[in-house]
Amino acid sequence: MPRPVAQGKASRVADAQATNLVDRLAPAALLPYLRLARVDRPTGFWLLAIPCFWSVALASRSIGADYPDAWLLVLFAIGAVVMRAAGCTYNDIIDKDIDAKVARTQGRPLPSGEVSAKSATIFMLVLCLIGVAVLLSFNAATVWLGLAVAPLVALYPLVKRFSHWPQAVLGLAFNWGALLGYSAVLGRLELPAVVLYAGAIAWTIGYDTIYAHQDRDDDELLGLKSTALKFGRSTKFWLSGFYAFAWLGITTAGLLAGAEIVFLLGMAAAGAHLFWQVATLDIDDPDNCLQRFRSNRDFGLIVFAAIVLDLVLASRF
Repeated sequence: MPRPVAQGKASRVADAQATNLVDRLAPAALLPYLRLARVDRPTGFWLLAIPCFWSVALASRSIGADYPDAWLLVLFAIGAVVMRAAGCTYNDIIDKDIDAKVARTQGRPLPSGEVSAKSATIFMLVLCLIGVAVLLSFNAATVWLGLAVAPLVALYPLVKRFSHWPQAVLGLAFNWGALLGYSAVLGRLELPAVVLYAGAIAWTIGYDTIYAHQDRDDDELLGLKSTALKFGRSTKFWLSGFYAFAWLGITTAGLLAGAEIVFLLGMAAAGAHLFWQVATLDIDDPDNCLQRFRSNRDFGLIVFAAIVLDLVLASRF
């Protein structure tokens, strides 16, 4: 079983890119907190923000707007950065003893001793206050809806201790923005938002299963659970099912919101990307898993571009 790293400054965190700007340019005093906030690993920000962007764009399409509200997109982007940082800090506080025993996570600021649990808690609370300030910039319906996700966020890091489905809980929490975007535009929820949310949950179960395969052996030794362990050698079969459901859900949500041919062409490209992920996945190669996981940012941006192009062209023809 891996041993905890020595106390003191840790080298680059295992799943951060070697060329990331945080490790290269951040002042030494800020570096542990930026790592704690996952600023050196921005993929999670994209995966949290993109369902919000989809939702804002689809809601705009449903009311015949010329383009998505840029200010709402900025607010959701800021909120995603801050709340992803707060959520990761919370997860690390809960998991610090486990992370110290897992090879990939030993170098994180809490298990490595760079940041104390007290300092991390204060940092998390400051981030939450900023997140609440952003949330209060939205309409009342969105504020209440945003607050409602808190129990799911609190539950997520505990699920792997008793269930093989932490990825499902992550999906429920991480894609809440698929509901918030619609509410922010319309002041209410409509069917396309719910369908989009369901599709996005399946997408998250898929990509986080890929991510979890990096820690499969350590998790099994520690008695932790995940869909990677549950699916095992059948991962590609399960992944195909979840990704198919995700594609169908997102496509259906777009059609319900009034999207047309340009959106469908974009979804064809997005579907091809998901097919590539499954076809080229090697669950025994951590680097392969990490790259396939990261590529979901590209999938999300392809879908967003499809919605926006369909929206903009529809307003001009």
